[in-house]
Amino acid sequence: MRSVEEHQRVVASLIAPRDPVAVPLADALGLVLAADVVAPLPLPGFDNSAMDGFAVYADDIAAATAEHPVRLPVADDIPAGRTDTGALKPGTAQRIMTGAPLPAGATAVVPVEATDADFSTTATTVAIRTAVRNGQHIRRAGEDVAAGTTVLRRGQVLTPAALGLAAALGFGALTVLPRQRVLVMSTGSELVAPGTPLLPGQIYESNAVMLAAAVRDAGGEVLFSPVVSDDVHAFRDALVTHTGDADLIITTGGVSAGAYEVVKDALADEVEFVKVAMQPGMPQGSGRISGAGLPAASGTGTPVVTLPGNPVSSLVSFEVFVRAPLRAAMGLPADRPRVTATLTDDLTSPRGKRQFRRGVLAGTTVTGYGPPASHHLRWLASSNCLLNIPEDVDHLAAGSPVLVWDLSTG
Repeated sequence: MRSVEEHQRVVASLIAPRDPVAVPLADALGLVLAADVVAPLPLPGFDNSAMDGFAVYADDIAAATAEHPVRLPVADDIPAGRTDTGALKPGTAQRIMTGAPLPAGATAVVPVEATDADFSTTATTVAIRTAVRNGQHIRRAGEDVAAGTTVLRRGQVLTPAALGLAAALGFGALTVLPRQRVLVMSTGSELVAPGTPLLPGQIYESNAVMLAAAVRDAGGEVLFSPVVSDDVHAFRDALVTHTGDADLIITTGGVSAGAYEVVKDALADEVEFVKVAMQPGMPQGSGRISGAGLPAASGTGTPVVTLPGNPVSSLVSFEVFVRAPLRAAMGLPADRPRVTATLTDDLTSPRGKRQFRRGVLAGTTVTGYGPPASHHLRWLASSNCLLNIPEDVDHLAAGSPVLVWDLSTG
């Protein structure tokens, strides 16, 4: 059998980054910058008020107190967005709003709370009840960002704050590593779409829903997720129809040793089907196909990774083989957090196979959760980690250290 590490290397070698593209800010959340971002202008772009209040010469009100306020005529009104402010004359004040440009000559802003003003009306004079120092309540041009500063770095994941900064600097788009475009194909004549009445022998399709969600959770884009019957021609037709611009094709089901293994039968010339020494998820496959669904030349064509059909095997296989290289191709941190935890219960494992056991991680301890069989999806849905039990271990006693993949983060 092929080892887990060897098959991880094979799959990782198939998945490559796309060329960087410029995308609108609205579509860039969670993507990774492909180039540094340099500020083309300062932030703030001009001296402006940090408060609703009055722009003044600080020296004019140096003696102001609550008992002896200084009264000044209000010469002008400056709302945010005004572009034609006039200079402030000594011995006067100008009413100013937060973010509005500071008039030339003003050396401070007095908050409205320190005056007798009522901003619901316009007054011709204002009584100022406190002194302010020079520069108080003024945001100076460039105090946040100086023009020419590198503010975002290549390789940085774009967060809401990073996108806000880019927008504040006037960028409508950023150059990023684009999402990987993935086609997810689920196979099986027994599969019926959820919400449809079942006939005897039929089951509801869950793998396409589950794997498409896993692709999106990893940061990828799902182009389509068709469900195909166990018919080679139907599978081939769907593959050709939907491959399109896919960067990766993931299939689930049809890769075991029985009859009606449609993926194996349809892709025998393109995909290398192997057994991997792991539980669950032993039958695996990987290769490339051309855009026409025909064998691809060596090193060309669309990568295809074939996963087993049992739901737990399918999702665990995605975690073990696909998720990390998929994220790496988008510049994202690849691995789930991996920690060593103390096992709370005894566990057995098949010698010669790496077992990925469902578990519940709580602080520094972990508990095995549910039976190991690959059809017990309920237990996987309620777990928050995978226990990684080595091939040469067939028993772990309570109190033993065990490597855990934390599925709740990353």
